Amino acid sequence: MSELVQASKATISDRGSYPDVMRLGLVALLALLIMAPLVAGGFLVYSLSLCFANALAVLSVSVLVRYGGEVSIGHSFFVALGAYTVAIVEHRLGLSVLVSLPVAVVLGAVAGFVFAFPSRRLSGIYLAVATMALALALPEILIGFEKITGGFEGLYIARDLVPGVSKPLQRYYLALAILCIVCLALAQFRRSPQGMALLMARAQPRAAEAIGITKSWARISVFTLSAALASMAGALAGFASSTVSPNSFSFFSGIFLLVGSVVSLNGLSLAAALAGGAFITLVPTYLAHAGDWVPVLYGAALILVSLAANAGSLQRFIQGWRGR
Repeated sequence: MSELVQASKATISDRGSYPDVMRLGLVALLALLIMAPLVAGGFLVYSLSLCFANALAVLSVSVLVRYGGEVSIGHSFFVALGAYTVAIVEHRLGLSVLVSLPVAVVLGAVAGFVFAFPSRRLSGIYLAVATMALALALPEILIGFEKITGGFEGLYIARDLVPGVSKPLQRYYLALAILCIVCLALAQFRRSPQGMALLMARAQPRAAEAIGITKSWARISVFTLSAALASMAGALAGFASSTVSPNSFSFFSGIFLLVGSVVSLNGLSLAAALAGGAFITLVPTYLAHAGDWVPVLYGAALILVSLAANAGSLQRFIQGWRGR
């Protein structure tokens, strides 16, 4: 009996130490990212700035998957909305990202609601196809409204957030700070009554309806939140790259965001978001020398990640098959 008690205490101790290790790892990761611009070259700082923005875009897709149980192929539409909002506000009003960033978030939320309301009863492949229509129409919309969007050439973003401070550092630390804040907010949201209600609406829709939460309105809420985060990511990406153009928001941009969400295992933590953002930003950049092998290597990496993520399910399937 005493051995059993000691083993139980050891197990509890191990479980308690696991979060401590995770916290220490997160602190070390943040310290490394904060110090990186002091030792890294300009190209790496620029790449990491885009990586942070793309990590936030990956988070927006993961939020939709986690809380809504749905998949979007057209989130590049909302990312483009945020990026062009920053550029247009600067060109038309002469205001910096300090003003245009909140505007982009609001516009993203409104656009997400406008799309989600009529499609609130769609799910699965039908919702995915509906979002795909957004991605397919996006380049034509950006080119068609040339007087506003700049057409094929796009628009440049030159105004600094803080005048007199190095532009690369502004872009880097702004994207990193907002990514960290969003991850903290999502962690708190997960434990909030609203977050629990959305999870209940997904897992137990009938039980949620009993307390007044319908599945359709839960989907609208989740999609609105997801679109707002995607628009915020687009605003940071536009600010980080200093330019926006239709070429940056093709149909495959939405596919890549979905791929990043798969790579991050649909996680909402900082580490998961960075993994997805790095996969769709840094991997293609540093594999560019591979030429025609880039898609092959990219696809192979995605397959390995997918197999690793489903290793438990695959093992159970094999064991069940052998038992027949």
